[in-house]
Amino acid sequence: MWRRVASLSSSNSSFLTQAAGRLNIWESLTTGIAQQAKGVIVPKERTPFITFVLGGPGSGKGTQCIKIVETFGFTHLSAGDLLRREIVSNTADGAMILNTIKEGKIVPSQVTVKLIQKEMESGDNHKFLIDGFPRTEENRIAFERIIGVEPNVVLFFDCPEEEMVKRVLNRNQGRVDDNLETIRKRLKIFEALNLPVINYYSQRGKLYTVNAVGTVDKIFEQVRPVFSAFEVVG
Repeated sequence: MWRRVASLSSSNSSFLTQAAGRLNIWESLTTGIAQQAKGVIVPKERTPFITFVLGGPGSGKGTQCIKIVETFGFTHLSAGDLLRREIVSNTADGAMILNTIKEGKIVPSQVTVKLIQKEMESGDNHKFLIDGFPRTEENRIAFERIIGVEPNVVLFFDCPEEEMVKRVLNRNQGRVDDNLETIRKRLKIFEALNLPVINYYSQRGKLYTVNAVGTVDKIFEQVRPVFSAFEVVG
């Protein structure tokens, strides 16, 4: 059973304090490795270490996820990428997802959660970065109901709206949702629906807010202590 940790301050200066209260979680993850080294047979299934990565379109969370994967060995699951992959699969769900995205709306929670669940179950890694999800309280509730766990960490990349608009327009990846009208619609929806999720995890003591303005390396220096404090390495 996933343990509820005590609510603590989420400022960068409190990373080590928060981690101290959660070391029992990390110990439970590493016990299997130590036992295996001693020749003890341990169950294959391990408790997942889950990080939700939140931020508006263009906040830079995807770029930071790449650096987290390289440094700490997580599996990166982008909700947006999973949805776009489903779109090109020419399934009924794919057609529904495409129309929903074009309208700037949120894809039904159970559809996204099932795609995430499938990816989580397809590999051996137990450490996951779930990028761009949950976006709403409905998303959050559906994830916890279907997957059966809460996240250990929730990263929120806080970025001004105009900076996000500029970044999305400049990336020019040919995505159906990368035009000015749709971007502004997505930002309004994000602000309205994501705030309750952010507040919820703040109250749970799991939220870490990152100032997402600056160079990639400068921003990552805010991110690194979160995972270093949990000793989530290897």
